[in-house]
Amino acid sequence: MTETLYCYVHPNRETALRCNNCNRPICAACAVRTPTGYRCRECVRERQKTFDTAEWYDYALGFIVAAFLSGVGAFLVTLIGGIGFFGLLIISAGASTAGVVIAEGVRRVTRRRRSQSLFITVTAGVVAGALPIILFQVIAGSLFGIVFQVIYLVIVAPIVYTRLSGIQLFR
Repeated sequence: MTETLYCYVHPNRETALRCNNCNRPICAACAVRTPTGYRCRECVRERQKTFDTAEWYDYALGFIVAAFLSGVGAFLVTLIGGIGFFGLLIISAGASTAGVVIAEGVRRVTRRRRSQSLFITVTAGVVAGALPIILFQVIAGSLFGIVFQVIYLVIVAPIVYTRLSGIQLFR
């Protein structure tokens, strides 16, 4: 006869699952599926800490570098935007390159340290860097300028985030 196990977080729930790291019994609500099996939330949290290596100053440095480089990119988009429809093609192709340049610049100043909140902060820096140029376009009443800036941000921000976080859409 097997022993009845109860979740260590919810002592009234019977379970057959155990954390594959600490071996504590866990219910389905507490189990986190990983590539190596189910783990309790505490073990997942402990493991996650080894991946969060960012220092406090990385947030400021990453934000500033991303904002500066994004501002330069947004300014270049303004110059290219005057070309017209052909400028749209250049912006669509060039924005992905700008995203890579921004991400690599941030990686260099943060010395490749990582953290989910760092990636979000850097992405916010990308948007913040482009805002003065967008506001200038709004004040100037340039509809094409605003559209081109939005296209720039829609392409650049996700590229910077995914490049820094290591998300791979295709293997």
